[in-house]
Amino acid sequence: MPRKKRVPTAAALRLRLRVEIEGGIALGPGRADLLEQIAETGSIVEAAHHLEMSYMRAWTLIRDTNAAFREPLVVAERGGRRGGGATLTETGRRVLDLYRALERESLSATRSTWSQLRRLLRSPA
Repeated sequence: MPRKKRVPTAAALRLRLRVEIEGGIALGPGRADLLEQIAETGSIVEAAHHLEMSYMRAWTLIRDTNAAFREPLVVAERGGRRGGGATLTETGRRVLDLYRALERESLSATRSTWSQLRRLLRSPA
């Protein structure tokens, strides 16, 4: 399921991790969501549509993300009679799994401090 922007009904902590390399971002929340959607749909067009981004933007993110890693994370087949498609490579699946683990571990590590901060908000959750 794509991660749509949402307005929290209660106080919420949202971490946005980015893996930066010389020259830019190798991986971040938007790229991880794109990888996840490609894995689910098998299509760059559908993945972009689910995330409400242009096909060109999705391709640019894929190109830049692939270039940031030792092996490509996404491989695409051109269209034609049988259609095209896109899949995550084994490395792509591993990178996505590791990124999601970083998110979970980061939230877990901040749980106590977040609880203290949340109590200081005007409208605590």
